[in-house]
Amino acid sequence: MYINGEWTSAWDGGRRPVVNPANGEVVAYVAEGTMQDADRAIRAARRAFDEGGWAETTAQDRARILFRAAEAIEANAAELAALDTLSCGKPLRESEADVTDAANCFRYYAGLATKPTGQAFDVPAPSQTFVVREPVGVCGQIIPWNYPLLMAAWKLAPALAAGNVCILKPSELTPLSALRLAALLEEADIPPGVVNVLLGAGPVVGNALAESHLVDKVAFTGGTVTGRKIMQAATGNLKKISLELGGKSPNIVFADADFETAVDYALFGIYVNTGQVCSAGSRLLLEESLYDRFMERLVERAKQIRVGDGFHPDTEMGPLVSAQHLSKVQQYIALGLEEGARLACGGSRPAGLPERGNFLEPTIFVDTRPDMRIVQEEIFGPVLVVQTFKDEEDAVRLANDTVYGLAAGVFTADTAKAHRVIKRVRAGITWINTYHPTYNEAPWGGYKQSGIGRELGTFGYEEYTEVKQINVNLAVEPTGWYRR
Repeated sequence: MYINGEWTSAWDGGRRPVVNPANGEVVAYVAEGTMQDADRAIRAARRAFDEGGWAETTAQDRARILFRAAEAIEANAAELAALDTLSCGKPLRESEADVTDAANCFRYYAGLATKPTGQAFDVPAPSQTFVVREPVGVCGQIIPWNYPLLMAAWKLAPALAAGNVCILKPSELTPLSALRLAALLEEADIPPGVVNVLLGAGPVVGNALAESHLVDKVAFTGGTVTGRKIMQAATGNLKKISLELGGKSPNIVFADADFETAVDYALFGIYVNTGQVCSAGSRLLLEESLYDRFMERLVERAKQIRVGDGFHPDTEMGPLVSAQHLSKVQQYIALGLEEGARLACGGSRPAGLPERGNFLEPTIFVDTRPDMRIVQEEIFGPVLVVQTFKDEEDAVRLANDTVYGLAAGVFTADTAKAHRVIKRVRAGITWINTYHPTYNEAPWGGYKQSGIGRELGTFGYEEYTEVKQINVNLAVEPTGWYRR
């Protein structure tokens, strides 16, 4: 682990294997953190913020470090991409795109660090009143396994730009690129204790971050069940929280949409990163008149997706992250069949791939009902459920018929209709005639049970700040309020 500027083993010497999901082989052993390690990281961060002077560094100095970090990520892009593919299985071309996005994220927040953030007000009194933004303090940041490096960048870059100190807790399944990133930040002259990488199980070290009264904020990306637990644990000192949670996002296709484009994005929306994406277009809503033609082409294309080891140049979809997660997705497929849905394709392990690899065919369910669990619950795998709608009103009703509200897409040639529908869909991230593009400049987060707060853009920066009002009296004299 990386704590207080030092590389250290776990307090009790515990270790955990990191497994390649494509073949089941152990590729590394990493420290398995304990409560004692969490306490050590929290106290190191607290000292760095309260006594180390990081919060008082100039915006220019913080920006210089973040710019250096971006350059270091680009200089080590091949290694970082390989580490992510090795531990989470995604095709190498996806990992390479993540590395580029991570570098751009650090560069974006380096630029934002020096931009104006305050406000001044004209007030009735002879006073100058203004608002400044200050860092929150010690931030615990818990990230998932589906985008190991990119999620680390999304958390660290805005927090550091705002002057905070961080304790990053990567997934125990995919910690390798986060550890390498810590080394690059060290080379970029990040002071000791400002960035700490704490390894270990979520219920142990993650919960410690959420409960600690020395932590001022916890930011979490992951499942809704865990998000609720973190929210409850954070009440001890009423720490600030931001939660980017699950989704069951609708991808709505009207009959007048560009046909091949809509089919292509229906595939991309669910099968990129093996469906292990919180914003995946996991519910495909098709206008009834389009259904037969669309499904024939969709199934044809889905069966052509090349599944395999992420390092193979022909691979288009890799394995799921772990045997445990593969089992969970398989249980949902069995549940869908029990509920009466029908498999249009997929549902099994592909032939000809390593038995110890966590591979699954691109899967599509049809003949679904809105009340089915496979329609309502996040599967987080390459499983698409198809629904049909009659008209615009019906499409909106089905799209909003879920506890989630993270993302949504609309495909149509009618611009006015597209805007009408997007406006009525209760989701925080939406697309028209596209699906999945993400930009560092734009906010990321959801409605309803998809989370609290936003990441990225100026919104993500503000999540790591406190707002302070300052009033300066310009007429320094007694008030005369009380008799002398």
